Parts: sequence; C-alpha cells; structure tokens
Amino acid sequence: MERKTWVKLENNPEVMNQLALKLGLSSELSFYDVWSLDEPELLAHIPRPVLALLVIFPLTPAWDKERREEDAEKGDYKGHGPEEPVIWFKQTIGHACGSIGFLHCAINGPAAQYIRPDSDLDKIRHAAIPLRMEERADMLYNSVPFEEAHKSCVHTGDTAPINEGHPGHFVAFVKVDGRLWELEGSRKGPIDRGELGDDEDVLSPKALDLGIKRTIRLDQEAGGDDLRFSCIALARKT
Repeated sequence: MERKTWVKLENNPEVMNQLALKLGLSSELSFYDVWSLDEPELLAHIPRPVLALLVIFPLTPAWDKERREEDAEKGDYKGHGPEEPVIWFKQTIGHACGSIGFLHCAINGPAAQYIRPDSDLDKIRHAAIPLRMEERADMLYNSVPFEEAHKSCVHTGDTAPINEGHPGHFVAFVKVDGRLWELEGSRKGPIDRGELGDDEDVLSPKALDLGIKRTIRLDQEAGGDDLRFSCIALARKT
C-alpha cells in the first residue's frame, strides 16, 4: 500500500508557531530564529533557558556515513511507557519530518508542561506513552488532528528549500534529566549525546558542541563546505 506523503514544512518560527497553536502548545512559548552559534549579540533576542532546538541539516555524504555507522548495530527501538526518558516517534509519513520534529520539541522536557490540557497535542502525547515503536508510529500515521494541523501550515512562510542537492533532515535537540537528546524520526531511536549541567540549556556552548556543531564538524573534517543549516529555538516569551 502506498504510504502517505505530505508537503514539506519550512523550518521557521512563523510556521512552527502556527503548528504549535493549532495542536495545543501554550502561547506562553514561542519559536525564535537562531542567527548565530557563536555571537552573543545575535542570540540576545532569545529568552533563556531555551527548551528545545529544531534544526534542518543538509544530508551531506559525511553526515550520511556517520548516521549509517551509528545505526548499523542497533536493533528495533524498544522504549515505551512512563520510564522512557524521551518520547520518540518513528517517521512513517513521507515529508512529515518537520511536524514530527515539532512534536519531539513540544512533548519532551520542560516544554511538555506548556501543553494545553485536552488539546490534540495532549492527546497525542498521552496516547504515545504506553505504545511501542510501531504502534506509536501507526497512531501518529492515523491521527486526523495531526494531519490537519500539518496541512494548515504548508502555505505559511517564505524561506527557500535548503540545498536541493542534499535533502534536509529535521533534528530536534532537547534536554531531559540533565542529558542532551537528539531526536529524528528517520533514525533507529533517540540518541543520548551527553550530559549537561544544571545551568546549561540546549543553546549553551556545551550543548551546541555536542549537538549542532558536532554535525558541522563531520562535514568540515571530511573536506566538505556545505555549512548551511536552519535552526530555531523554543523558549518562553518574556
């Protein structure tokens, strides 16, 4: 049977804030553009702490190789239930990576406290917790509110697609229980990238080094020059 394929979403605050509002994340939170990884003055507009980052990277040969090597010896993801450190969704809907990336940002870590009770997002989160990987993916695949929310955002935004030569992948970074988690629906499961201190959020220098900059270094060390990526940050409004 042919699988669903949706229109790709753009990775910008306008799109993701609209998706958040539609699904039921509190308007106390907002996504913000991340204009630099190193220049404090270009990050000053983002309230801290940052609760999640949503990034789209070009799938360069070096990153593709590293992904395959990391996943090669992993079996099917077994996480489920209230003891699961993060809620992760396997992607089975074509081009739904932006909306699934949003889910990973919104339902994990401190952001989950801002989900409106009885909203579609709340129902998706609670339905997902007890389910195993395939059941969880099927639940999301068949979720009418999730599909309607995605479709309501496809004509929002005006940014150009990232590097058509290397298709982009959405990756979410969240901090849960002092660990930096990398979440992407096309991987074998969530990835624990390392420990963060109590005073370090996902936009802190250490988190960037363990996350976004690690991926950038892979391309640089392989002699690549495709450093284009898009990053937005989820934080509480001031």
